[in-house]
Amino acid sequence: MELRPIGTIERRGDEVWLQVDEPYRPALAEVHRFSHINVLWWASGHDNESSRSIMQTELPYAPGVQAGVFACRAEYRPNPIALTTCRILEVDEAEGIVTVTNIDAYDGSPILDLKAYFPVLDRVENARLPKWLGFFPRSMPAEGIGIME
Repeated sequence: MELRPIGTIERRGDEVWLQVDEPYRPALAEVHRFSHINVLWWASGHDNESSRSIMQTELPYAPGVQAGVFACRAEYRPNPIALTTCRILEVDEAEGIVTVTNIDAYDGSPILDLKAYFPVLDRVENARLPKWLGFFPRSMPAEGIGIME
């Protein structure tokens, strides 16, 4: 199995964009018609044996809760694949730039894939969450949830 990054996540101050490599830019056709995009990215800062061997963690947003990495969105996991749904602000297909908001990735993180957000496929009505996540909003507010660089 071989993963091939299609680009990188770029951060400059408050601006965040997905820089798609030239061979993959034709795949951006019609992306501008969507409001959101699912970004699969590689948490490259945790691509090491130590991070890949962590199977449980205390959750920073739920003090006292120890959870398996499959029950949280931690960047350390057996394969550091991350998924973030981002609002699209602008698409420059020719330059391979998709300007987005609210991605929880560091500058330079490799992008593995992009998938258009389809509410019928990507949203679940009446989803159940554990009590320790009860303070999270039920959906992403327009202003985001304050994800930091």
